Amino acid sequence: MFIVGIDVGGTFTDLTAVDDATGRVVVTKVPSEPRNEAAAVLAGLEALGIAGRDVRRLVHGTTVGTNAVLERRGARVAILTTAGFRDLIEIGRTKRNIPALFVPTFVRPKPVVERKHRFEVVERLAADGAVLVALDATSVERALDAAAASGAEALAVCLLHAYLNPAHERAVADLAKGRYPRLPVSCSADVVAEYREFERFSTTVLNAYLQPIMDGYLAGLEERLRATGYAHGVLTIASSGGTMTTETARRLPIKTIFSGPAGGVSQACFVGEVAGVRDFITYDMGGTSTDVCLVRDLAPLTTSDGMLGAFPVKVPQLDMHSVGAGGGSLAWLDVDGSLKVGPRSAGASPGPVAYGLGGTEPTVTDANVVLGRIGARKRLGGRIAIDAAGALRAVAELGTRVGRAMTVEALAEGIVTIAVARMTSAIREISIQRGHDPRDFTLIAFGGAGPMHALALAQEIGIPRVLVPRHPGNFSALGLLASQIKHDDVRTRVGPLREQRGVALELFGQMEVAARHQLALEGFAAHEQRLVRSLDLRYHGQAFELNVAVGEAGAHDLDLDAIEAAFHRQHLGAYGHSSPGAAIELVNARLTAYGLVPRPSGARYRGAGGSLDGALVERRTVWFDGAPHDCPVWERERLPERASLAGPAIVEEFGATTILPPGWGGAVDAHGNLRFERETRA
Repeated sequence: MFIVGIDVGGTFTDLTAVDDATGRVVVTKVPSEPRNEAAAVLAGLEALGIAGRDVRRLVHGTTVGTNAVLERRGARVAILTTAGFRDLIEIGRTKRNIPALFVPTFVRPKPVVERKHRFEVVERLAADGAVLVALDATSVERALDAAAASGAEALAVCLLHAYLNPAHERAVADLAKGRYPRLPVSCSADVVAEYREFERFSTTVLNAYLQPIMDGYLAGLEERLRATGYAHGVLTIASSGGTMTTETARRLPIKTIFSGPAGGVSQACFVGEVAGVRDFITYDMGGTSTDVCLVRDLAPLTTSDGMLGAFPVKVPQLDMHSVGAGGGSLAWLDVDGSLKVGPRSAGASPGPVAYGLGGTEPTVTDANVVLGRIGARKRLGGRIAIDAAGALRAVAELGTRVGRAMTVEALAEGIVTIAVARMTSAIREISIQRGHDPRDFTLIAFGGAGPMHALALAQEIGIPRVLVPRHPGNFSALGLLASQIKHDDVRTRVGPLREQRGVALELFGQMEVAARHQLALEGFAAHEQRLVRSLDLRYHGQAFELNVAVGEAGAHDLDLDAIEAAFHRQHLGAYGHSSPGAAIELVNARLTAYGLVPRPSGARYRGAGGSLDGALVERRTVWFDGAPHDCPVWERERLPERASLAGPAIVEEFGATTILPPGWGGAVDAHGNLRFERETRA
């Protein structure tokens, strides 16, 4: 029997399967099919040669929700909200963030729900959750009828202060289900049970916006998988890095919004622990975008305040930064004649010119083909023949429009340099700008294009060590299999920490009972459950919080001295100062509940015997720093154990190519990872 991980990306859908009995890992890639993602999933299983009846667990990461929001093609949503607050979703925070702050032509993005589809109900709660105005059922029925008449396909119920007292939202939802049973309902108290009305409303609206789409996608995927003999449910990776059942993903699709890149971070933590690398930056470069995440002591940085396009998304998520730079990013000229790369991408269709699938504009991939870093000897991903002449022609045509005397190789190297600079800015944002020195970290590179640019990126920002794991082109799909079932819960109670000890313990108790019940329903025994507590804290007078871990569930008290000391340390690290002795406020109590599933270890790495020459497949000319170099090209699967490598050189494998520029050296470690360091100069 196999367990299968599937990462549905913008350009390729990556599949990784692990045989339960032997630990054997098999991988493949198939082109993604935008707006028909399930077809690519089934095509990938067929390419692996695995029948549905031979799969006992299937986990997938998806960009369905992300793309639906960015492309504004979600469901038609109606909002039911407290009388007087129908415009809150549009007013927002009445502020503009950089870079919009300096754009005189800036226009505030329109919310996904037009004003005519926002309906008010008579009710009002106080800031402490007390009822000021009772819910008027007649006003609710009138609003529901108006919402249905407007053609609503989903309903978002967002009432003021419902995070403290959800009774009115529950009553509205019950009335809606009784009156219009086929209309999916999202209550803000279920989606985001914490304060800050705009962010809570925005997240709830997006959840409703995605519900019909995700429900149809997951139902269709499961039905088509059952037709192949698959007899189990489909697990979906959440934005937080854990997995969720289909039932949860359908009810709370907003929690899948950053699903795709999360699997790679989970697998990087697994690989880092085995390899003895505890502080690292993940670098996942695919065909459309690049995602980076900082991991300290094997714990990825997390946040609950993300943005998707112009919209706040207040759900627990890995604190990743994305930039529109991938192998398919297009090279183009701005109005002033300057060369730009991305964020537009050739995507899966038509793809880079070198793929021979109809692309006409040069991309980062085409530039690498021109530079000899991608060869035409073998098919990319086992399927796509490289059209080197087409790539050369596309880059040369761009060169004629640049207007300066420049060789085609120089222009190609310029395209790659600009792409690397864009990715460097993403790493700078999650490291230097947050008080972390990149020199203290290892870069773990994966994705179809990550190993190709990793060493140039590390050199640019000063990261001294790079690790390229096994199966980097399918790494995120493999990471899906290392992820545990995960549920996040939160309760808001604002007040002085010292006075809120009992309240916090009571909130933890409530969340723990609910979490254990949910995990039991999903089939996890008590010894297969792990519950972790944390608190969101701030200094009195601040408007932002830091999350502080306070241990696992079960403790009957909180060590406030230790918690306060930890908060001071985190504040110092994040902002460069702290105020020991200042009053600390509690904002939220959080609980993360894990259902522990066995992680596949994979087959033990056994390198090829013999010498390094046995792994040599060809020598070819590769350009670095404006000069050609005669480079060995090694096949990774044939590299001997502990083999030493020196640049300039290339390591090829299924789904990825690793480039060693001059001045870098490395070796194959005991676990099969490629480990590189910048050579020191005498």
